[in-house]
Amino acid sequence: MRLNLALAGALLASVAAAQPVQPVPSVSAPVSELLASSPNITISNGQITARIAPPGATAFYRGTRFDQAGVVTSLKLNGREFYGPWFDRTAPEVFDYAYDENRAIVAGPDSAISGPVEEFAPLDFAPRPGLFVKIGVGILRQPDTQPYDHYRHYEVVDTGKWTVKNNKDNVLFTQVLKNGEKTYVYEKTLRLALGSPRLIIEHRLKNTGRKPINTIVYDHNFLRLTPGNAGTTVTFPFRLTIATNAPQSDLIRTEGHTITYLRPMKFKERISFLVTGFGTTATDYDIAIRDTAGGGVTIKGDQPITRLNIFSIDKVQSVEPYIAIDIAPGEKKQWSFTYSFKTL
Repeated sequence: MRLNLALAGALLASVAAAQPVQPVPSVSAPVSELLASSPNITISNGQITARIAPPGATAFYRGTRFDQAGVVTSLKLNGREFYGPWFDRTAPEVFDYAYDENRAIVAGPDSAISGPVEEFAPLDFAPRPGLFVKIGVGILRQPDTQPYDHYRHYEVVDTGKWTVKNNKDNVLFTQVLKNGEKTYVYEKTLRLALGSPRLIIEHRLKNTGRKPINTIVYDHNFLRLTPGNAGTTVTFPFRLTIATNAPQSDLIRTEGHTITYLRPMKFKERISFLVTGFGTTATDYDIAIRDTAGGGVTIKGDQPITRLNIFSIDKVQSVEPYIAIDIAPGEKKQWSFTYSFKTL
């Protein structure tokens, strides 16, 4: 992997690090208003019905942290909701999320997102004033000498050209960006499989510039399976080990291939820890998340995992696998994730 290691390390550390300390937001708006005021596309295959929010000035997600294409604001199978906003309100001065006096979760613009969302490490970032690129967002401005911080909201100088094409059971987003030597064509398709409770997310990234594109991307997977996550299990093909920030033993048990949530997570309780044990092939990108009744989702990727983080609060459970993206000028890369849902 030829990625700028210092920048990759900064992104990886910021994802696994503790939440920034921040005051209670003075003014916030209910997420229902954001959903009502933003456009969405509904796709269905007769089993799954999903609402997808497209990018744009009035989009549901308006941050600079995550890929803005294909934000899933709802996905239902047999009437059961798997995603949807994990936060209650939004406020512009919040960096990640905070709690108000009514115990509501208030998300900032760069974390106010839902579904299986992706974040690319920035390209051409330097700790000095200038421009840099985030795939799926656009050209952003670095105003000072501070290190990169994905909780920070950066000015968007150019979003590139977005196009959206949708059919009954799929939607295709295309972003064409031109920024000197860093130019690309990025395509992302969300497709519901015919006759099956599966969502397939397909990516195609073509490097149309004169320099290599070397980055990483992870999926945050904001899954809302069980309130408090009690009894939820996360199972991998490999025997796993907690590498950093081990959670409390009365909350998480790691045994063999499986992580189990032993009790409901408490109000304001937060965990974020790295696990190891995966190999160098895509066969280890096969993650089964289940509730106590056996319902849940299995996530399969066609790329090797390079890093793996687990994040949770009482409202959401997230498995965050990372993959490497290295594309020479004139070349392209394709990768996909398949989500298989199950209800009882």
